[in-house]
Amino acid sequence: MALVIDEAGRKLCKMACDAAELAYVKYSNFHVGAALITTESIYSAANVENASYGLTLCAERAVIARAVTAGDRNLVRLAVACIDASPEAGINETMPCGACRQWFIEFAPDLEVLIWSPSEIRGFSARELLYVPFMLGT
Repeated sequence: MALVIDEAGRKLCKMACDAAELAYVKYSNFHVGAALITTESIYSAANVENASYGLTLCAERAVIARAVTAGDRNLVRLAVACIDASPEAGINETMPCGACRQWFIEFAPDLEVLIWSPSEIRGFSARELLYVPFMLGT
């Protein structure tokens, strides 16, 4: 089910692009930003790399962590943008990793996720992005 990208979604994508400018990408030079709407507020964050790549924090998880640690757990819509992605690749270079997809399911299985690339914006539900999640106690 493709989500409709409305004006509010485009504005959220712009916030994600702006956040990407603040990314710490010393190793990959791949600036990623995320913006998140909850029922209470709007948050933004960027990816933060580390020489030990496994310790890198993706923008998607950074923005969710900001909301959760603010006590704001009613996540509604998240936009992610990689401003360095190749326009020819479409959204292929900007899709969230598996760890981020698992975070979507953990905190908001019905989350709307907008993926911005230089050539297109597409929307998905968190369940579409990770249709067989790891879940305990269900």
